[in-house]
Amino acid sequence: MLFAVRCRASQRDGRAIRSERERNGRRTLVAGEEILQDFDSVIDAAWWSAKNIPGFLTEHEARFIGLLAAYSASTVRGHIVEIGSFKGRSTIILATVARHYGLPPVVAIDPHNFNSIELQHHRVTEDSSSFAEFESNLKAAGVSDVVEVHRAYSADLATNWNRPIGFLWIDGDHSYRGAKLDFDGFSPYLVDRGLVAFHDALHEFAGPIRVFAEDVLRSDRFGASGFVGSIAWSQHRPGASSRWDSMKKSLARGAERLIPFVSDERPLRGPRKMLYKLNRSRVPRSLPNVSEWIAQLQ
Repeated sequence: MLFAVRCRASQRDGRAIRSERERNGRRTLVAGEEILQDFDSVIDAAWWSAKNIPGFLTEHEARFIGLLAAYSASTVRGHIVEIGSFKGRSTIILATVARHYGLPPVVAIDPHNFNSIELQHHRVTEDSSSFAEFESNLKAAGVSDVVEVHRAYSADLATNWNRPIGFLWIDGDHSYRGAKLDFDGFSPYLVDRGLVAFHDALHEFAGPIRVFAEDVLRSDRFGASGFVGSIAWSQHRPGASSRWDSMKKSLARGAERLIPFVSDERPLRGPRKMLYKLNRSRVPRSLPNVSEWIAQLQ
């Protein structure tokens, strides 16, 4: 297991890494690092419950969004908001983490129908709905009570939203307009040190990569950032973002090379697809050592 291997390699005598920093003569944990003590068992259980549910979130990515949710739980007290639930794979991951770390119910937003991009890529019909399977899967996983379900369009819900957000997971409409509406509607409610992540930013969609490059990496509201699998993530650090300027500029250069290939929102074919994949291969997207990842968020 990705996190199990990396966390256990960093442990001694079955205990998570502890910071070497000294405070009042005592060793202290770096903020967020206490989650390493039991994160492996939590995310293993979450993935076991979710892995057989149809969806496009890989195990590698599922474990990473679980880490994002767990980190937010240990450092800030905002809500987890999920935009785009489909049949519940990511919802179950997030809800399992939320329950374990004492967070409020996950806010899961999805109209459970399909827009034109989804019709094309998911091969469903216009009257299809994922809602019945979504509810059934939450019940089977035993997390229905820790999910606040909104069968609605995210843009409609955003108009009356006023709650703090610790982790914003954007996996809804992947068009530029859709991703932009989701980000603009909910990101103003991210708390300091909260996290935002976009799914499929390194797949052939215009929305996630463009919004991440233009509204996150080029913004002074966000700090530490990166890619893991197809996920683009960043930490909300208004007033302190300059520490990560070099990191963000480097990531932006790689991300912006991909935008011309997907900006017209048409499927890639032939040489254009090959060039897109070549440029995508140059974008770093592996998870660093988990304790080092946590340290860079301080």
